[in-house]
Amino acid sequence: MPQKPALERKFEQTLFASRWLMAPMYLGLVVSLALLSVVFLRELAYYAPQVMTLSSDKAILVILTLIDLTLAANLLLIVLFSGYENFVSKLDIDDGGDRPDWMGTVDFSGLKMKLIASIVAISAIHLLKRFMEIGQQKADAIYGNTELFWLVVIHMVFVLSGVLMAAMDWMSARAKKG
Repeated sequence: MPQKPALERKFEQTLFASRWLMAPMYLGLVVSLALLSVVFLRELAYYAPQVMTLSSDKAILVILTLIDLTLAANLLLIVLFSGYENFVSKLDIDDGGDRPDWMGTVDFSGLKMKLIASIVAISAIHLLKRFMEIGQQKADAIYGNTELFWLVVIHMVFVLSGVLMAAMDWMSARAKKG
């Protein structure tokens, strides 16, 4: 095989090395995860002393808020690890067997599906919280019928997007087999 010209080799090496420009973005996601953890702990600290006086509806809303924050944090971790491993470099760490099974196995298609599934779950929780607040004066002042309609429409767009993405991945996998 003939050797490439030096200029072409250098250009390709520069292009390949440019993936490291993504590294600061992944560090930014680590900071975002820390910020989300602070918000989670703040919510927990605010509601924990009220546990004996919370109504069941309010307790469910608090729990849904904490689940919502946890799902967002899970989503951040998936994007952080999978994105770094898919686009920058493999994580070569000695973890003592603590490495999650999915790490290193989530390709771009899998990342896309996990991302849309997390977005749909977060949207569903947000929508459920809004539905549970119907009839509460404070919430009704913010979320009227029009706002609730648009929350449902947006959620359904997320669901439809997820179904269409899954269908495209399925068709792509079938085309590769055939």
